[in-house]
Amino acid sequence: MTGRNFPDIRDSSEVSFTREGVHVRDSRTAGTGTSGSPESTRGTGSTAQPSRRTLLTATAAATAALSAGTAAAHAATPDDRKLRALLSRMTLEEKVGQLFVTRVYGHSATTPDQADIDANLKELGVRTAAELIAKYRVGGVIYFTWAHNTRDPHQIAALSNGIQQVSLEQPRGLPVLISTDQEHGIVCRVGAPATLFPGAMALGAGRSRSDARTLGRIAGQELRALGIRQNYSPVADVNVNPANPVIGVRSFGAEPDAVAALVAAEVAGYQGARVAATAKHFPGHGDTAVDSHYGFPVITHSRELWQKLDAVPFRAAVRAGIDSIMTAHIQFPALDDSGDPATLSRPILTGILRGELGYDGVVVTDSLGMEGVRTKYGDDRVPVLALKAGVDQLLNPPSLDVAWNAVRKAVRDGELTEERLDASVLRVLRLKAGLRLFEEPYVSQAGVARTVGTRPHLVAADRIAERTTTLLVNKGALLPLSRRRHPRLLVVGADPASPSGTTGPPTGVLAAALTALGFKATALPTGTAPSAATIAGAVAAAREVDAVVVGTYNVSASSTQKALVEQVVATGRPVVAVAIRNPYDVAHLPSVPAFLAAYSWTDVELRAAARVIAGRVRPRGKLPVPVQRADDPARVLYPVGYGLSYQT
Repeated sequence: MTGRNFPDIRDSSEVSFTREGVHVRDSRTAGTGTSGSPESTRGTGSTAQPSRRTLLTATAAATAALSAGTAAAHAATPDDRKLRALLSRMTLEEKVGQLFVTRVYGHSATTPDQADIDANLKELGVRTAAELIAKYRVGGVIYFTWAHNTRDPHQIAALSNGIQQVSLEQPRGLPVLISTDQEHGIVCRVGAPATLFPGAMALGAGRSRSDARTLGRIAGQELRALGIRQNYSPVADVNVNPANPVIGVRSFGAEPDAVAALVAAEVAGYQGARVAATAKHFPGHGDTAVDSHYGFPVITHSRELWQKLDAVPFRAAVRAGIDSIMTAHIQFPALDDSGDPATLSRPILTGILRGELGYDGVVVTDSLGMEGVRTKYGDDRVPVLALKAGVDQLLNPPSLDVAWNAVRKAVRDGELTEERLDASVLRVLRLKAGLRLFEEPYVSQAGVARTVGTRPHLVAADRIAERTTTLLVNKGALLPLSRRRHPRLLVVGADPASPSGTTGPPTGVLAAALTALGFKATALPTGTAPSAATIAGAVAAAREVDAVVVGTYNVSASSTQKALVEQVVATGRPVVAVAIRNPYDVAHLPSVPAFLAAYSWTDVELRAAARVIAGRVRPRGKLPVPVQRADDPARVLYPVGYGLSYQT
């Protein structure tokens, strides 16, 4: 096939889709071009500079499919009549493909590394993204760091362009909806030099709808510049269970109205940048003690409690015009007593989400490779049952071949009507049209350079982070630390694997940030479960400095992190604990003189915590979740809204 000569992101030609057809102009005489202009980037997986003829070939398929009554609507609002005409020309196989969003390994659509070719052959039965699209005509591709899709911004843009060209060159070719999980905080797929923001619970501590909207706008602009048009964010779950192993700090907090306001603001930011936002995980994953990646959680809320708690942010997302909503692989007996996960529940997805909440946008499953959706049915039944329940997009099935063929067979056998299939395909086409994918399938190097990780974006992220750091304990006004009284600092504590694209490890980032602020800080990682020997080494090192900063990570009553803090405090040196994930750690550390909640161990949040420790900024965050007492969880130690500051 001709997909190897795909337009990278530095070709001199620019393409636009108009009612009259394809227009090409030369960017050498027309300035920097537009975000829909494919250009070529060297060293990112391309194999040739595309000619103008190649460029026309790549884009003509989409234009031809939409001409003569099916041309893409020039306005952002899709023209259903034209989309329905396009739908009527599609084969069954093409329709089935449009419903799938799948992973694919490699940094290039056509020339991935050999290890990625091997992984694709093993898991997908194809060598490359190009072969995947040609075989299955998938409507979407999801990017992952572990799939080697996200090396750097220019490579990501080149991969996006390669995927688009391969798809557009197919008969009746359609643009691909490229997606990712860019929640910020602890879940990110696109790392530095892209702008990374504080996560949801940190935003909850900041309590600023303006900041949430700014995050969505800037993050959306950067994703769009990379060719990513659908983001699986924001998390709309209300985290009311401190033991929740999968949501936690990915949630804005424990108060439904506050979560709803921030969800709606972030949606407005993303979709204002013409990137589809995705509220997740419907009908609400915030009160589970089981991770649905590995088990099958059960929510025991009554329907009345669901209405007052879990439903509130999703209603707000629907009112905000959310483009897509992701399902949860949870059992919710009060909403459906069949024992099926919500992803496969018609009463929940069609009855409640579409019927009661009035939502008519795209419904996407959470990953179909997760245990929570595979517990009760086989991988061949899950996609069919999801479509029968009301789903539109089937995300990342463990075997695309099994799932794709199961859906096609269900239609051929009459279990799924083609009318039902058409309803979901039309929603997917509407979403693509609303995102202007028919008109602007490609991105440009110029767009990447002027948008991704720019100085104003990075400064905005730093300022937002400063408004989220939460001071919970400050005995004797220990904080802010004085460079005169405490010039030598030791930074110890947990070093969990850094989120994608961050510098890490956390102790090193904190030490470097404090050193840059005028202290002499040394990092001594002690891990999430320090041994007695490790603790002894940290105690000995603590005696040689003026103050100690400890990064804590999910401390429990039996955690040796607790023993570390207690023994360092016993040296008499001033100790500042920084919770780099859950703020609940403070309940297990009553002896610590000062305690900050940073809500994540990404660089932007750790740097903000360092500035608070040094007194460069005042702590302004307020707890978005309550912290219960460790000895009596029925009693609240620190309520929602609690947070100290410095005297001015």
